[in-house]
Amino acid sequence: MELSIEKGGCQMIDITPIDTALQALSRLPVQTNFLVARSWTAADTALCLATAIGYTLTLGLAFVLFNRVNGVQRSMNRKKKDLKEKLENFSPSHPDVKDIKILVAGQIGAGKSSFINSVDSVFQGRISSRAIVNSAAGFDHSFTQDLKGFTVRSGKKKLPFILKDIMGLEAEVLKGSQVEDIISIVFGHVKDGYKFNKDQPLTREDQHYISDPSLSEQSFCLVYVIDANTVQFTDDKLIDKLKIIRRRISDEGIPQVVVMTKVDEACPLIQENLKKLYSSKKIKEQMELCSAKVGVPLTNIFPVKNYHNEIDTNDDVDVLILKALEQIVQLADDRLEDIDSET
Repeated sequence: MELSIEKGGCQMIDITPIDTALQALSRLPVQTNFLVARSWTAADTALCLATAIGYTLTLGLAFVLFNRVNGVQRSMNRKKKDLKEKLENFSPSHPDVKDIKILVAGQIGAGKSSFINSVDSVFQGRISSRAIVNSAAGFDHSFTQDLKGFTVRSGKKKLPFILKDIMGLEAEVLKGSQVEDIISIVFGHVKDGYKFNKDQPLTREDQHYISDPSLSEQSFCLVYVIDANTVQFTDDKLIDKLKIIRRRISDEGIPQVVVMTKVDEACPLIQENLKKLYSSKKIKEQMELCSAKVGVPLTNIFPVKNYHNEIDTNDDVDVLILKALEQIVQLADDRLEDIDSET
């Protein structure tokens, strides 16, 4: 467009080069309150244009970043919603099983009971503490003493899976939950309320022993909860216990997964931004080490952050918990399908 400037106004006509417009602008007088008036120069115009362009670029960049952050958050919200709905609408594939039981085991202090509470927190939309957790420093014995199953509810709706909490594992033979007890629980031989005895496993004569368990009393996935900070320091005796359990239940086709907790404590990068979890070299190394030690494939290792000292739930935490739970439930249901096809 050509810029034609006359006294008392301006008029846009046809297009001309910008320098022609600048020259025209430079001839305009500038009214000022100073004693000495000066003329508006092309340099003044260029400076104004540069400043305007700078502001425009800054605002544009801020707008792009704002949209990107909002886009990531909306994507996280959608993912959380989709995972929750999938689990809320889940139904066991076997007609004789209404609730899939999942056994949660782990070393003392790894966050076994906290994981159960975190699952409950996600669906309740608030911090839950149904499974008792001990946070006292220096406490080296399991706070969980009895076998207890926790149902999961989303609002008022009861979801079709139960998380079973047990006494924590310890390296020493006569400490923590017994290997035989864990195997018996997986196969449905132990009633809820059984008080663990560190000196000996459950016997057939005990009132909590179920001699002929139904399919619905069995667990169809075993979850090992392992602290991401201590994978490399895990006692070989404890690893041996896990391997014995793994061999015995693998013979019956029971899937096993590892829930790797405290990832935010293991990696400063994640502590700042949980979304960077899967780009963390440190966590990848810990997952690979865990897989090599326990024998669980990488595809069955799920890094998470449990709720610990928070007062509100968080979408980033929720998505990790939900993704782990969704895979656990699906693996358990796959085993149910296999049983159905075998009968």
